Amino acid sequence: MTGWIAISLGDATGIGPEVTLKALAAEAAADEARYLLVGDKDLVRKLNTQLGLNLPLRDFSDVAGGGRFFLHNPLPDPLPSDLAPGSPTAARAALAWLTDGAQRCLSHEMDALITAPLSKEAILRIGQPFIGQTEFLSEMAGTRQTAMMLLGHDDRGRWLRVALATTHLPLKMVANHLRTEQIELAIKLAAQACVDLGLPRKRVAVCGLNPHAGEGGELGDEEIVLIRPVVEKLKAQGVDVSGPYPADTLFHQVYRGDYEAVVAMYHDQGLVPLKMVAFESGVNWTLGLPFIRTSPDHGTAYDIAGKGIADPSSMIAALRLAKKLARNRKT
Repeated sequence: MTGWIAISLGDATGIGPEVTLKALAAEAAADEARYLLVGDKDLVRKLNTQLGLNLPLRDFSDVAGGGRFFLHNPLPDPLPSDLAPGSPTAARAALAWLTDGAQRCLSHEMDALITAPLSKEAILRIGQPFIGQTEFLSEMAGTRQTAMMLLGHDDRGRWLRVALATTHLPLKMVANHLRTEQIELAIKLAAQACVDLGLPRKRVAVCGLNPHAGEGGELGDEEIVLIRPVVEKLKAQGVDVSGPYPADTLFHQVYRGDYEAVVAMYHDQGLVPLKMVAFESGVNWTLGLPFIRTSPDHGTAYDIAGKGIADPSSMIAALRLAKKLARNRKT
């Protein structure tokens, strides 16, 4: 049994509520999972009608209630219906919904949390320090032992699973902020992710930081000083890991199936190839949290919000991954 999945609806002026409802409608017949949508109830009910989905939505009281699709708003008042994209009110609500969903997972009321997209810029404009949902949830959980993994597949079922040693940093700061403990954590969590996914093998390949993995020190020494010692250490401990390899050739090898996961040194090194092959179906999975958290790999898309044309593929993939991980954890 999959159990309960919480979904924080993100920025109400973006496409998060729309793709959530579309994904639930697409997945409703797949299993008997139960869903708690944390967001504005009036907005969700209106969208449900406008999109012609007719999901049987109920107000949430507790997990013992009958039904499968529930609504809960931790805020005392509904949102105004005329909010501008990225409004401060929507930003505050998104944070409240995210916090509520995470708290329910931390208290073991929910089995997984899926987070719809929100706007980091809108949240920063209200004076709230905010790097991203991954970092926010890590702080709530009281851990820094987390890493971001993005995963997705092409139309032939070929997967890329990419864990990041660093996340949202300006490129000029990556080398100075890269640490052996971050690389080690990303490798360990990537290997564990393969286990959690039920993969028969857990081969992890590690990218170099510099072009051609440093050319033996000619193009930088981070591979020699930082990355290779971590790889050798973990290999000696029994982790199936190798590298560092030049990123420009490694992703081709991973894509053809030589490895189950890859650890990239910085954001775009890992996400450019991932989004090239799985732009519409990529999923963000936070590794190392004490609860399951997945997210669609796209933003708020204000330009198409409210038009009913948002593609739910990535949210469907986030739903499927969360349910799979929850089932695996229960069994």
